[in-house]
Amino acid sequence: MVGPRVRFAPSPSGYLHIGGARTALFNWLWARRHGGKFIIRIEDTDQDRSSIESVRAILDALEWLGLDWDEGPEVGGPHEPYFQSERRDAYARAVETLIGSGHAYRCYCSKEELDAARAALKAKDAKAQFRYPGTCRDRTDRPDKPFVVRFKSPTEGATDFSDLVFGTVSTPNASQQDFVLVRPNGYPLYNLSCVVDDHEMGITTVARGRDHIGNTPQQVMLYRAFGWDVPELAHLPMMLSAKGDKLSKRHAAVSVREYRERGYTPNAVLNYLARFGWSYGDQEIFEKAELVELFDWKRVGKSDGKFDENKFADVAFEHLKEERLTSAEHYAAWIAPFLEGAGIRPDRELLEKALPLVRPRARTLAEAANALDFFFRETPELDDKAKKKFLTPEAVPYLQALRTVLGDSPAWEEEPLERRFREWVESEGLKMKQVAQPLRVALTGRTASPGLFEVMLVLGRDKTLERLEGAIRVASGG
Repeated sequence: MVGPRVRFAPSPSGYLHIGGARTALFNWLWARRHGGKFIIRIEDTDQDRSSIESVRAILDALEWLGLDWDEGPEVGGPHEPYFQSERRDAYARAVETLIGSGHAYRCYCSKEELDAARAALKAKDAKAQFRYPGTCRDRTDRPDKPFVVRFKSPTEGATDFSDLVFGTVSTPNASQQDFVLVRPNGYPLYNLSCVVDDHEMGITTVARGRDHIGNTPQQVMLYRAFGWDVPELAHLPMMLSAKGDKLSKRHAAVSVREYRERGYTPNAVLNYLARFGWSYGDQEIFEKAELVELFDWKRVGKSDGKFDENKFADVAFEHLKEERLTSAEHYAAWIAPFLEGAGIRPDRELLEKALPLVRPRARTLAEAANALDFFFRETPELDDKAKKKFLTPEAVPYLQALRTVLGDSPAWEEEPLERRFREWVESEGLKMKQVAQPLRVALTGRTASPGLFEVMLVLGRDKTLERLEGAIRVASGG
């Protein structure tokens, strides 16, 4: 049995929106679960808003998320081209077919004429919704004037379709109008181009946001007018702001790129997006392979949801903490750019030693990179307040003694180091806070860090003693 063919068809007018990424994910999961094909198609017929920079940003985001595609830009495939701006001949042929069969017609009404009709209707009834009155519906002449092409919508009965999420959806045809298929400049509108492309590319399941469900009756009409099978349809619940508005940048970070820059892992983003509208019992945290194994349309809900930044952050943290969710190898690879952004080229062996110290605490890769910073510098960058408070002349004798006490430890291991340290503190009649913080600042440059003896173990004997000597010089005023 041939697997499903699904597509994600973004408009390249900016970044990859987090809602668009969720749509791409659900399509990708369906294809991967059933051995199908995931296709990327770029809907760039709006030339004023489309840009090649946006195409690159969208593809980069999909690659980072690990949503690989089987056909589309940079991959190719049997249905090239995968940019709608390069498929105008197919739309022109389709339109001529519809005109020839009586399902579409040329409309010569000018914008001024339609605006006047719209204004006249408003003058009679301010709440009335303007619908194209069918002025050119039965026109047979071909004047030398600009025109659009309109679909001749049925006026009686209803247009029904079955949705994998919402069940049967019925729309009275009397509520429809003769919608435009092609602009005066020859460019197709969305309803025509996506139907033609989905048919020619053999798309078997069309899954998209619920905000498109109002377009679907028109597209179903087009499929039937062409005599083509209607693909399976699935409309996904919307992502809303905390106030219930459509999610936008004024409510939260809304691009995949922003979450990447914050230090979320790709799988954490996929996990949160998968749970937005889909569920599997009470389980909240999923590996990517689990999502592929478990996803189906029956578990996609109908209700829109409110985007929760705090919950998203919690999911991201869980993925960083758990080795089964983020291996040390992946953690090291994903954190490297954040360290490089701070001017550090991390030694891979040292990074793998240090990672367990921050994994239970760092909520993002950015936080983890900051927490690990001091391990990779010749000398730690000293926080000014920490330096003034703890690296004082009074701390010098303590640091000198610790250099000897710790340096003479026969085993450079966490437990023996801590035991020698505590025995020395007790023998000198000191309080832990008198020496622990000066030692911490000496080794890390800051007042908060992973455990002191864990830090020393990762730094090693030589680097630990070097840092103590450096701190003694600073505290002595050298």
